[in-house]
Amino acid sequence: MTEQTTQMKFTATLVAVLVLGIATAVIWRIYNGDSSLLRNVTMGSTEISPNADGDGDITPITYELSRNAAVSMYFENDAGERFYFRRERPRGAGEYQVFFSGVVEGYRLPDEIIDGEIISRLLPDGQYSWTIQAEDARGNVEQVSGELAIRDADNELPELRDFGVDKNIFTPNRDGINDRLLVQYQLMKEATVRVVLQLPNGGELPIGETERDVPAGMPGRHYYDYEGGVDNGETPPADGVYKVVATAEDAEGQKVVVEDSLEIALGGVPRADIFAPPSGDTFEVSGTAVAICETLYFTVTVENYGNTPIRTTGPAPGTVYDSDWNYNSLGWFTESGAWRVAIGFENELANYPYRWAVGDDDSLVEIDGFQYLMPGERALVTGGIRLTGAFGERNPQPVWAGLIHEDVAITAFNNRVDPKAILVDIPDENNFDGCEDRPLPQRTGQ
Repeated sequence: MTEQTTQMKFTATLVAVLVLGIATAVIWRIYNGDSSLLRNVTMGSTEISPNADGDGDITPITYELSRNAAVSMYFENDAGERFYFRRERPRGAGEYQVFFSGVVEGYRLPDEIIDGEIISRLLPDGQYSWTIQAEDARGNVEQVSGELAIRDADNELPELRDFGVDKNIFTPNRDGINDRLLVQYQLMKEATVRVVLQLPNGGELPIGETERDVPAGMPGRHYYDYEGGVDNGETPPADGVYKVVATAEDAEGQKVVVEDSLEIALGGVPRADIFAPPSGDTFEVSGTAVAICETLYFTVTVENYGNTPIRTTGPAPGTVYDSDWNYNSLGWFTESGAWRVAIGFENELANYPYRWAVGDDDSLVEIDGFQYLMPGERALVTGGIRLTGAFGERNPQPVWAGLIHEDVAITAFNNRVDPKAILVDIPDENNFDGCEDRPLPQRTGQ
């Protein structure tokens, strides 16, 4: 083979390699594009009118990344103020589309007073320059800019004015004292509002609105009632300090958040019963036959087996009623949330006319001026009824004990406990002058 032939073959091989290299580069370029990080950026419109009328409210933004990057999108007004729509959001390589409705991160205007925190807000009407910026892991930054006009924006905020709770210490235990929490605010614009109790683990419990003359979500004053779930037999959140947070969001996507704090204390579902001893009577009486004008005495034991104190009110154990008196006669009227031991009978005119506190001063604890039987504690309750007549129309008459949670419930196992047939020995009316009068016991204490 001549030197010339060898040279020709070498040249042909070199040309073939170069052609193959060029072809490969062309194919790679066609398939993968250029080496730029941010590509094919478009803003669908040059003008939007974000007012939730369905016409020109939003515009699509599209872009492509050739590799992983942190993406930011922001707008600047003529004064150079910057408003972020997206801030350093991590994105992988690929094509993206997002819709812009004029809403950016929250901001405040000069000298503006708005309760709470503005989470997101519409841009005011005006001309803006927009920028989409991408930064990869090596710090390479690329950006594309353009112009966008905002017209006829409905940028009135869904303000929540005068937001707050009616008490800072809340005791959800159905004792009638600070059992309910009232949340209220003045909504300035139609919006969707959500009110929650924030939990330490990051969760939240929704608080339901009490709808009145102003429908939910409409401008006006709104009220929310919260009882910790105790009314439904649920255990309330653990004692501690919590935030009550309200979030309002309007049709345009503007969002405002306000909050207040409260302390939950002595929370729990109250549970108590008349304790049944291993032997003997649960409702112990001094006798099943009592002479007229004599006293029927009783003894029961009350146990608080729940996890929260139970409140009680008088009269005190040991009080003796006349059978024609009742708890109202003694001045101890019904108190919502209070627990009392009671005696009832079959033909009574009023439910459980004779009532006593669930313990004496030695077995109760005073909290904020009220008497409580603490969790896990038992108390002995005694009392009496002087029989000035028979129990109703029947004689003997079934008589029983009960444990009342006033204006709340008498549970089945605390109702008509251990009935006893009591006979009142009444002489012939011609030989009976009636019982000696005695004064009503004077009410003392709570």
